[in-house]
Amino acid sequence: MTASEKKSGGVLGRRGQFLAAMRQMTFESGHFTTAELADAATVPRSTAQDWINRLIREGCIFTKEEKHGRHPARYASRSAMPSTTCNRIFTTADGDMVEIFHECLSSGCAGFCEFHHRRAGGAALSVRRDGMLFRELAKVGPAVEPDLSSAAVGLAGVRREDDMVVQTIRSVYGGPAYSLSSMMGQAKGVCGVSIASADGVVSGEVKTRALVPVTVGIDDTDRKGCGGATFALSQALMKYLSDGTEVIGIRHQVAVLCQDIEEKTAGNSCSFLELAVLPDAVAGLSAKICRFVEEESVSANWGVAVATGIGVQAELLSLGARARSERLTLDEVLGIAKECNVLTFGGNGIIGAVAAVSLRTQEQEVLLDLSNPVSLS
Repeated sequence: MTASEKKSGGVLGRRGQFLAAMRQMTFESGHFTTAELADAATVPRSTAQDWINRLIREGCIFTKEEKHGRHPARYASRSAMPSTTCNRIFTTADGDMVEIFHECLSSGCAGFCEFHHRRAGGAALSVRRDGMLFRELAKVGPAVEPDLSSAAVGLAGVRREDDMVVQTIRSVYGGPAYSLSSMMGQAKGVCGVSIASADGVVSGEVKTRALVPVTVGIDDTDRKGCGGATFALSQALMKYLSDGTEVIGIRHQVAVLCQDIEEKTAGNSCSFLELAVLPDAVAGLSAKICRFVEEESVSANWGVAVATGIGVQAELLSLGARARSERLTLDEVLGIAKECNVLTFGGNGIIGAVAAVSLRTQEQEVLLDLSNPVSLS
């Protein structure tokens, strides 16, 4: 592959055209020959054969009948499979830290990627899955080769190119190579994919926008005797924010806080949202959030906290741990929020909103069960 092909994404475009032609002929006739592909793609037979050989190596097509006598070899596309199981791929960036998200159309595919990326190691600092969303944390820097001796696919490195994140993925031939070469390029959020193959390994560079990681904490939107529920309002807020093109809603979570609060409603739970936001949209996001919460809340004490970044500062983590076991004052919460660059809006609900933001990195078993301690690492 030439440097100009990599830069322009021309190889990816040609791959897509050849695969489309192969799938169509397989669907109509059950197979295709080199000559038929050359006619369909309007290329010389030698070029068609080169693409056939390449896509066989990558597991995208297979030889249905070997050449015998004057009868040419017949090939078939694996087109019975969906064109892509990758719904969306996006990335958030905070300094030299990057979080990569693969939103799958299948929980089985998400589970497969989680298992093999974790086993492969490589450049991935952490790997986890939320339903059909596979996510991994990495640091911008030199490549760290994944171990593909017992894993099928892994992350080799992450780099920044202006406002883009480029992740390098290595895979063995077969299904993972098919996903890398034929599916990821069709996922929403992907700005380009370049593929290379050598020594039994397929390498792909996947380019996506560097989005801003934003966490929104919400609390005290309900009131005794007046209905309302913070978890429901928060879920509606995420849908409202992510209906356009500027915000991707990553997840909504509920966290339980201290139960020894006399004026608490129900279980004294707060909520937080994780979002990926276009850089130009961050400035106006807080005002948009507050307008929605103020209009939908049945309590005048509602509170909102907005934080950017991938990690959670130690002071903020400590506050979150304390909020699960003791009463905090609004003044001390405001002080810590200011030190940690967390924006706050509203009334007394700010206490729970900031606590929600502080608990963003905790496992669900911690968020919902006060007997499980907060991880301060």
